[in-house]
Amino acid sequence: MSAAESTIRERITEDMKSAMRAGEKERLGTIRLILAAIKQVEVDTRQVPDDTAILAILDKMVKQRRESITQYEKAGRDELAAKEQAEIDIIQTYLPEPLSDEEIDTLIEATLADTGASSLRDMGKVMGALKPRLQGRADMGAVSARIKQRLGG
Repeated sequence: MSAAESTIRERITEDMKSAMRAGEKERLGTIRLILAAIKQVEVDTRQVPDDTAILAILDKMVKQRRESITQYEKAGRDELAAKEQAEIDIIQTYLPEPLSDEEIDTLIEATLADTGASSLRDMGKVMGALKPRLQGRADMGAVSARIKQRLGG
């Protein structure tokens, strides 16, 4: 692997090999989905995604599965919701430890001070500064709502 190659990607690839050896079909299937999503971004952008980009991909995969769970539960398809939750559990093993509400609030306050944000017009600037620090560690929709509240929205 080249120096530009992601350490998360290396870990995922190693886990795929161990899942194959151990015959863990569900885990292997989810890992293959992760690698396919990474490969798709690689093909679309013609660049090898770094760890930050891979965290964004994983974050998106978790979000998609949460939305699917909501739909499956509404339709009474608990077995499909359980399958999606199992995939989330596997995907989350590659995401960093989630931040606590206090840690998120501290980062928001620091970013508001750093950017000089004072109104909702500054929302994009604040989110742009926060996103790389929170990627994969917090629900960005919830963070956005907190920032809006702080900026008087």
